[in-house]
Amino acid sequence: QVQLVESGGGLVQAGGSLRLSCAASGSTFVIGAMSWYRQAPGKQRELVARIDSSGSADYAASVKGRFTISRDNAKNSVYLQMNSLKPEDTAVYYCNTIAAPRTTPFSTYDYWGQGTQVTVSS
Repeated sequence: QVQLVESGGGLVQAGGSLRLSCAASGSTFVIGAMSWYRQAPGKQRELVARIDSSGSADYAASVKGRFTISRDNAKNSVYLQMNSLKPEDTAVYYCNTIAAPRTTPFSTYDYWGQGTQVTVSS
């Protein structure tokens, strides 16, 4: 089983910055793409950013130019640098990864962190 632990959330003023971190455990698994999702009250969960094992990244239009996703494969960690934060960015942010057991690499699964709260005040 892969376990994801997020950190770095908190309260910040509009225009400020936060850096989210997520570490994946599970040395017997091959870690593939890693992503950040977010969900605000009354809204559906949305993809914020995704990065594959080679470092190729994609972003939601609403955060492009403000957020940067990166990863450290040696640490099985993914990060989200959030700049120029807006009140609309307020949500619970979730780390996600696709992983496969080394013994059965053709079988892939999605794993989720517990979420970290980001609140942006005006």
